[in-house]
Amino acid sequence: MQDTQSPDWRGDVIQDFARSELFERTFQEGMELVEETAGYLDGEGRQESKLLSRDAALSYAGESMRLTTRLMQVASWLLVQRAVREGDMAPAAACEERYRLNSDEVSRAAAAASRNDLPSGLTRLADRAERLYDRVRHLDKRMYLEGQTTEPTNAVLSHLDRLKSAFGG
Repeated sequence: MQDTQSPDWRGDVIQDFARSELFERTFQEGMELVEETAGYLDGEGRQESKLLSRDAALSYAGESMRLTTRLMQVASWLLVQRAVREGDMAPAAACEERYRLNSDEVSRAAAAASRNDLPSGLTRLADRAERLYDRVRHLDKRMYLEGQTTEPTNAVLSHLDRLKSAFGG
């Protein structure tokens, strides 16, 4: 049976992900979104924000801060995975809490009420960043947190592992 407590098991999962096509696509998407957002906030977004009412400008500032915070968290996580892939960081080091996504929610609920007043460019980027963050958070949980339980996370795989062990597989 696969030991989910074994650091070797976790290291294999981390390295397999870092070498995967899924990681490559996610990394590319994340870095492109960071660049696109920076370009927007420094260009078109800056111009659009000057045309907003005072209240909408405050909402714009809050939403742009949430957006950049989300993207920096994602970019940092992706860069750690790339460091593992390239052998610059051991998988065990990537398991450290300081490399996990921040568990605190960056709430968008307060901005929801005034969201209609925000430029569509900003809200589209914020929505894309939120979806990317949710996907990366799911990956982070699967790779780093689920294996910390004493119970198997997938009962079917657990049974298959027992069958393999019983029949010498």
